[in-house]
Amino acid sequence: MPQIEEAQPKYLQIAHFIRDQILRGDLRPGDEVPSERQLAADWKVSRPTAARSLEALSHQGLVEKRQGSGTYVRSLEVNRRARELYGRARQTGKIYTPGEYAVITSAGWLDAPDHVAEALGLVKDRRAVHRRRVTNNQDGPITLSTSWFAPDVGQRAPKLLEPERIQEGTLMYVENMTGRQGSYAEDRMCARQATDEEVADLQLEPGSAVLIVHHVVFDLQDRPLEFAEATYPPHRWAFEQGYPLT
Repeated sequence: MPQIEEAQPKYLQIAHFIRDQILRGDLRPGDEVPSERQLAADWKVSRPTAARSLEALSHQGLVEKRQGSGTYVRSLEVNRRARELYGRARQTGKIYTPGEYAVITSAGWLDAPDHVAEALGLVKDRRAVHRRRVTNNQDGPITLSTSWFAPDVGQRAPKLLEPERIQEGTLMYVENMTGRQGSYAEDRMCARQATDEEVADLQLEPGSAVLIVHHVVFDLQDRPLEFAEATYPPHRWAFEQGYPLT
């Protein structure tokens, strides 16, 4: 039986164990994951606890249940740029590649818009810390993005309030200052017409279409740690994915 750490609910421990197998590639897209019955036996937990672990994986977008068949690993449609930035920061301590740089256009406390408050779970205190940046390279702006953090994170990570670059990236800095580790992320995407502010920051023609990505990072306890809203110009490939045709 896998080792269980008592710091987390058992259903989350099971879900994180399977999640790590998926992210390592031990379980690949299309592979069947253990059933509720098998998980209950292997981990010595009840069937409802095993079912809840599979529900958590489904909520994270990692698996899908097929009626009458079982639960399978999904093809991971992820925000590749966000994953690459985070992975680079962990490996090198720097979030950008040579030639890329970010300009922090504003930082500090603001009243969170409704969609940000909902994503971060803010109820009474709607104040949140924001960091707005334009990332560039030799060809011009790559993306405009704003990261938002709940008040308790802002209080424990004071560099978020300063309009200066954080070399290791905001998420790694927040992890180090708060002791909370990013576990998984959820992305929502849509296309729309650029606002006047986006036109100016991204050097676009008025009326240009842009890609909007809402990116929420959750910690090991499934609590939202960061909400980021990114705007990509139409001539930039934000997402790339290779896949077999058979």
